Amino acid sequence: MRDFVNKKTKLIQPSGIRKFFDIVRETEGAISLGVGEPDFVTPWKVRQAAILSLQRGYTQYTGNRGLPQLLSLVSRYLSERFSLDYDPAHILITVGGSEAIDLALRACVEAGDEVLIPDPAYVSYSPLVSLADGTPVHVECYEKDDFVLKPEQLEKAITPKSKAIILTYPNNPTGAIMTKEQLEAIARVIIKHDLLVISDEIYAELTYGRKHASIASLPGMKERTVYIGGFSKAFAMTGWRLGFACAPAEIDEGMFKIHQYGMLCAPITSQYGAIEALKDGFLDGFATVEEMRDSYDKRRKFVLHSLQSIGLSCFEPKGAFYAFPSVRGTGFDGESFAENLLKTEKVAVVPGNAFGQFGENNVRISYATSMNALSTAFDRMASFLSKNQ
Repeated sequence: MRDFVNKKTKLIQPSGIRKFFDIVRETEGAISLGVGEPDFVTPWKVRQAAILSLQRGYTQYTGNRGLPQLLSLVSRYLSERFSLDYDPAHILITVGGSEAIDLALRACVEAGDEVLIPDPAYVSYSPLVSLADGTPVHVECYEKDDFVLKPEQLEKAITPKSKAIILTYPNNPTGAIMTKEQLEAIARVIIKHDLLVISDEIYAELTYGRKHASIASLPGMKERTVYIGGFSKAFAMTGWRLGFACAPAEIDEGMFKIHQYGMLCAPITSQYGAIEALKDGFLDGFATVEEMRDSYDKRRKFVLHSLQSIGLSCFEPKGAFYAFPSVRGTGFDGESFAENLLKTEKVAVVPGNAFGQFGENNVRISYATSMNALSTAFDRMASFLSKNQ
């Protein structure tokens, strides 16, 4: 029988996160510090709105872009929270931010195009570039620079084949952010070389001590940026699978056509939930989002203090809900550290090499879990390190 599997699919490695957590599921009593998911339940008003939509029989397809009311609310949300001006006609409701990233790459990338990816980076970027026939080019970001992409590093990585760059700040896995001034510095390089930016800002609401700045808000950048956001992280709606993309008209048209044929529309029930999340947010100043962020901030400080106490160095994360400590001084690399920690102490962290080659001596810790679990996990981690000195 012929081999029916696409060669590109064969070459892609399984997700380093999912592969590791297949092992976690088989480890009884394990504490997981690896899942990038809020431990909060979706607010009751949002769940209630979704239930009510089902009771009313709203179970049909929506328009391909999404419900008009949701598109208008997303437009208002981006304007009021992040100073971004997007017409609802150029906003697309997607099945999570993940679909939006895939759509942007498939709409813009052709065979031979290079896509720059600051590394460490979220696990899906490189495989999605390859599936779109592009070539991923990883640009190392250094802990000494707070994992910020520097203009000189970007300039050095650009070739005549460079077409786009994927930015993700606040960053998964490092928790790094980029200030407006830092974004302005790389924007000059991006404009000079006529690059497209795919800006994944799913953690935009989760910054600590400084308000998030979007590269799309800078002069000359909106027309060359695909902005990607969603409801998963800040609104505790991961399983609802709802995101959105805002793009220049021609790119938006390409993404829209792929979405029409591949997905048709995002789930209507999730869209009604998101409508309530935004309406309620405008009424109370997004108090629920603020409460979650305050809780994450307390855990962030606890994690940093705990890492210091057990002798692991860690850059101070300023966004998202991750810490990315170095394990270089322990005698392990990230993968062997994670494997042995899980095996001996039943604590699960993610090996840093799941996020690119430049994270091989780190592990990712998610603090989107309870303080009790964090406290117990660090006690076990301390025990692990004392046994392996």
